Amino acid sequence: MDLITWLKEGDVAILYQTYRDILNQEKPELRNRIASEGFGKRLLTLQQKDGHWGGGYYRKKWISTHYTLMELRRLNAPPTEAILKACNLIIDQYTVDVEVEGSFRKIWTIHDVCMCAMMFYAFTYWQLPENKIRPMLDYMLDEQMKDGGYNCDYKRPHKHPHHSSLHSTISVIEAMNGYIMGGYHYRKEEVLKQRKEAIEFVLMHRLFKSDKTGEPIKKQFTLLSFPPRWKYDILRSLDALRESGMEYDPRMEDAFEVLYQKRRKDGTWPVQQKYSGAVHFDMEPTGSSSRMNTLRVLRVLKHFKPQVYQEILNETKKA
Repeated sequence: MDLITWLKEGDVAILYQTYRDILNQEKPELRNRIASEGFGKRLLTLQQKDGHWGGGYYRKKWISTHYTLMELRRLNAPPTEAILKACNLIIDQYTVDVEVEGSFRKIWTIHDVCMCAMMFYAFTYWQLPENKIRPMLDYMLDEQMKDGGYNCDYKRPHKHPHHSSLHSTISVIEAMNGYIMGGYHYRKEEVLKQRKEAIEFVLMHRLFKSDKTGEPIKKQFTLLSFPPRWKYDILRSLDALRESGMEYDPRMEDAFEVLYQKRRKDGTWPVQQKYSGAVHFDMEPTGSSSRMNTLRVLRVLKHFKPQVYQEILNETKKA
């Protein structure tokens, strides 16, 4: 089976990303169609009159405004009026003016670095004005731990974690990727520095292993999902590292070996896990060959392992 042909037969969001990331062709007309057909249209038609989904910003999972916007971001939907309405609702509700030493400044009020980073990743993709997202960035930059990563329990009362979380850290790396790719400038050098340190934290764990024992931290980290929600896995990690523009690092190799083993006989990669909770609809059934995951694997291979990538494409064309 020719993988490229098969990918192009999928949802318009997959078609758009296949042209952009695999065929090196930017097609804005395809991106615009994501809002008017397929998965993107289905999500947008479920938006409530007040601009939210699922009853509110974060409840309930996975049909809340937060996770619906994340699905639309991962589909690469364009910044429609409906999407921007929801984004501005969140910013206006959770950004407040606080007096500090006789002057007022805006702060982000949701003290959860994962939630902040995920929304920041979406907001930068849809190019929200820098002045609106500055409080979110200020908050994130203040949340880095000594090991270079992040943990949503950091600074929470009675928690006091001594180690960063891969879940939290990959969300912040994605957020910082979005900020740099979006062309923003406020505190940019600090963003670049912290992103480099966060990436080193991930690589120190060879993407899914304990830095003390060398054993896998969780089996879940090696299972492929889409959408990933707030959860960490090796494919989400590799895709975020690709998006950062970094070059191949030998500490990625264990994760690539796991990905090679997951390839099916027809040359595709599957959806292996879904996370319990309400959903708007399933994009791809668990256990099935997944166009979205196959696309994501191919683009990380193209970036980090071009020879392997080309061998796979040649092999599938002959099959």
